Amino acid sequence: MAKSLRSKWKRKMRAEKRKKNAPKELSRLKSILKVDTDVLMKDVQEIATVVVPKPSEEKTQGMAKGETDDMKMETDIKRNKKSLLDQHGQYPIWMNKRQRKRLKAKREKKKGKSRAKAVKAAKGLAW
Repeated sequence: MAKSLRSKWKRKMRAEKRKKNAPKELSRLKSILKVDTDVLMKDVQEIATVVVPKPSEEKTQGMAKGETDDMKMETDIKRNKKSLLDQHGQYPIWMNKRQRKRLKAKREKKKGKSRAKAVKAAKGLAW
């Protein structure tokens, strides 16, 4: 069941919240375990892992021009701005079927006109 957009969004936001609160939870867990001296901190580190939050955009903008940001991903997707097709002929994931159908029909119509002109021009040159 749980495949609706709302549930997907909620799951995504819960995951974000977990990432955000992980350091606080770990520090709270450590403070609780300090009271009980029998538990070793190495055992705690095996159980709980700290997820470091990603640096914000403000920090990356403040970097010097010579420095490179390791967090940036190289995306090789080249997309045509007019037709929105990438180099493999795929539409963006957010585009619905109706929009794809309209753009395809528009492209086909344009191809049909250019082919008709080419055929007429060829007949004219044949004389």
